[in-house]
Amino acid sequence: MDYETVSAEAFGKSLSGIGLNILVRDVARTCAFLKSVFGLEAHRASVDFAIIRYGDAVFQIHADGTYHSNPLLGLLPENPPRGGGIEIRLYDSDPDLAARRAEAFDAMILQPPTDKPHGLREAYILCDDGYAWVPSRPLAPD
Repeated sequence: MDYETVSAEAFGKSLSGIGLNILVRDVARTCAFLKSVFGLEAHRASVDFAIIRYGDAVFQIHADGTYHSNPLLGLLPENPPRGGGIEIRLYDSDPDLAARRAEAFDAMILQPPTDKPHGLREAYILCDDGYAWVPSRPLAPD
């Protein structure tokens, strides 16, 4: 699918499984964060919306204004963090590289790259909207 030219209707009909829509105050800033820290490309990026591809998965970034008639908008806090309690895990991303890039982007590193007992090395990086992005890689075998 060409994410740059697909119509909204065709894109919507193509979605299956589980979806992730992330509400943000500034789509461009979030796209810049995702590109700078994780190397993710935004498609159809505008002030209101972007499609983000990560491996075979896609998720969407929406500006608050696009949810004007959605009941979820009334639940958003006025001030960050918005994403408390959610982890957006990027299992095929190098946590050490992402943490270095996050520092350069001036993003908040909630937890530096750490080897965890569940077999992953991971970091916790917060974007401006307070979502926890967790780049993770399996630990090397002993």
